[in-house]
Amino acid sequence: MASVLDDPALERHFKGHKDAVTCADFNPNSKQLASGSVDKSLMIWNLAPKARAYRFVGHQDAITGVHFSPSGNLVATSSKDRTVRLWTPSIKGESTVFKAHTAAVRSVAFSHDGHRLVTASDDKSVKVWSVHRQCFIYSLSQHTNWVRCARFSPDGRLIASCGDDRTVRLWDTSTKHCINCFTDYGESATFVDFNSSGTCIASSGADSSLKIWDLRTNKLIQHYQVHSAGINSFSFHPSNNYLISGSSDCTVKIMDLLEGRLIYTLHGHKGAVITVSFSRLGDLFASGGADGQVLMWRTNFDTKSYQDVLQQHSRRSSPDPPPHVTDIHPRGPHLHRPQPSAIQISPKVADTQSTDPHVIELGQAAHSTTLLNAQSHLDAHAGRRQQSPFQRFASASRGQFKSGRMDARQKWR
Repeated sequence: MASVLDDPALERHFKGHKDAVTCADFNPNSKQLASGSVDKSLMIWNLAPKARAYRFVGHQDAITGVHFSPSGNLVATSSKDRTVRLWTPSIKGESTVFKAHTAAVRSVAFSHDGHRLVTASDDKSVKVWSVHRQCFIYSLSQHTNWVRCARFSPDGRLIASCGDDRTVRLWDTSTKHCINCFTDYGESATFVDFNSSGTCIASSGADSSLKIWDLRTNKLIQHYQVHSAGINSFSFHPSNNYLISGSSDCTVKIMDLLEGRLIYTLHGHKGAVITVSFSRLGDLFASGGADGQVLMWRTNFDTKSYQDVLQQHSRRSSPDPPPHVTDIHPRGPHLHRPQPSAIQISPKVADTQSTDPHVIELGQAAHSTTLLNAQSHLDAHAGRRQQSPFQRFASASRGQFKSGRMDARQKWR
């Protein structure tokens, strides 16, 4: 029987969030994974074995989006509390806050040069911000309902956005005009992104469809209907040859874009899969869900062509019929590396029920802070104070926002 080492495999299982995981992103340095949750916290998972994890507290409502800057020195988060925050992903724990929108902010993303942020909101607008000057630049306002997601193209010349008005819009960042609008969605358009070359955009829908358009011809070139429920997130492999999607049907699907077919279905979440994300190198991907889990998978399949994978599986004793090559289930409780159960907690912060790995909790939910008490304590103990790259940012606003009540069924949406 053929080896299964080329199949995607569950490598790590991160526990620490106390509610649904809504977003995840890998640090470009491949050493950290960030995740945000309905529990209002940002977790930074250090990927080295037995490394500590950091919990950042500051948002007043569910976190909806997370994105590392290209340098990896900053993490941006968006929240239903109408703000966007910038964090340093380290024990220093500094943060600054943008009062970004007049309603829940659904997504946040850096431009590929790291100079700008784009945000999407329930106030029906897409906004662009200067990272270094911390100021609003311009707004894009032709959506007629909540905007779920917005992303820059790799060259920064375009922005793609989508939302509950069932449209996907393409914007020119120099003229601020909408240059194209794709409208063939039966329900809300939930997520949108460019491939790494910027030649295509993909978008997903609550109607369980996933569509890919070629921007050179403005034509739909692929349409997948492989999930049995709405798609919440997807991610292009950096090679542009594969795409992963996460759905409310509790699965992650992997498509081979060159062959135009589904090749894997991954099981592991005990509820809706809300977020999926490839690492910048494509060797890892993460999934997060309504069950509060963050799973990290080893890609493996990107080393072989679809035909090689198909031939490999045909030699199995019980081969699965194409085009659905195989269902992958986590193979037992010890597939991931064992993690210590002890928790390290900053002396200024209340206890947490988080489990493995070591968790250091930073920040206080009641205040927006720039330099946390925990770090001041550590600096004083060390007898020295180092300057962080983040100190060029202005101090955080102390504004607070009333957290809206959410229907339990729609908490993460």
